[in-house]
Amino acid sequence: MPARIADVASVTAWVDAATRAPSMHNAQPWKFRYVPATGVLQLRMDTARSMPRTDPSGRGMHVGCGAALFNLRVAAAHAGWPAEVRLLPDPADPTLVATVSFAEGDGSDPVSGLRPAIGLRHSSREPFTDEPVPEELLAGLMGAARAEGAGMSVLGEWQVDAVVEVARDAEQDESLSSDVRDEIARWTGPGADGSAGIPAESFGPRPHAGRAPVRDFAMGRPVPHRRSADFEQSPCLAVLGTPQDRPQDWLIAGQALERVLLRATLDGLSTSLNSQALERPDLRWLLRDPHSPTTSAFPQMLLRLGYGPTVEPTPRRAVSEVLEVDRAAPP
Repeated sequence: MPARIADVASVTAWVDAATRAPSMHNAQPWKFRYVPATGVLQLRMDTARSMPRTDPSGRGMHVGCGAALFNLRVAAAHAGWPAEVRLLPDPADPTLVATVSFAEGDGSDPVSGLRPAIGLRHSSREPFTDEPVPEELLAGLMGAARAEGAGMSVLGEWQVDAVVEVARDAEQDESLSSDVRDEIARWTGPGADGSAGIPAESFGPRPHAGRAPVRDFAMGRPVPHRRSADFEQSPCLAVLGTPQDRPQDWLIAGQALERVLLRATLDGLSTSLNSQALERPDLRWLLRDPHSPTTSAFPQMLLRLGYGPTVEPTPRRAVSEVLEVDRAAPP
């Protein structure tokens, strides 16, 4: 008998889960196209959501699309339809970052167990407690990164000092560039369009003390009723990296990042992402640990892990805005 093809309602639900992924400034740089006749789902970068000043290479867009792809894999596997993924299938079409087909499975795909975390994972810009993250949890997160072909290194105390300095340098440089400030303002605070970006209420408190590298999206703009708070003195920071630094590696980084974040969420951890220093090539390499394994040779994301309060999710576009269904039969 011919193999069954995933129905539109199921694929729509899986794409909805995909859109819960994190992305740079919550720009949500993805769009999907499903052809029921062939059972193939295309994932493309939405170039209308690019950031030429802060992400000129498109690395951040690829990482965001990779995170969405991983959520899609998790949701499909949980429904008993594990995904078969081809990254960058057409060299002549670089915006087509992946094609995905689905086949009925026996539910044994290990990523399916992460499904409950998709709706619970939210980036936090709140202070975390001083409670240390247990070594066994950190080891599990490093294993999650390895399972996707990436690596994650937890930073020691002296490395944290260096990273904090790098983040401060990036923030200072950002404050001096009107072009960069204008681009960020497009996606944050009043510039956010209501279905994407980071609204002012998600900025978190203004840091009063502490060493946690938390990005301040206010950038000097007034935010009514915003409070200040003390952040961690000894933050738990980790750098996620890949063996190489090509578009395919950026997609791998996005999938590894989301696998780590979902695992951390199920472990009861709060998570925060910081790409600020990574947006500057000269500063990015300062985050590279010369003693890290080759799997994380090229830094792709800085993570902050710990125990913090529950935070509200940032907005998401409706599935109808990001998914096109092509019901025409193939020739």
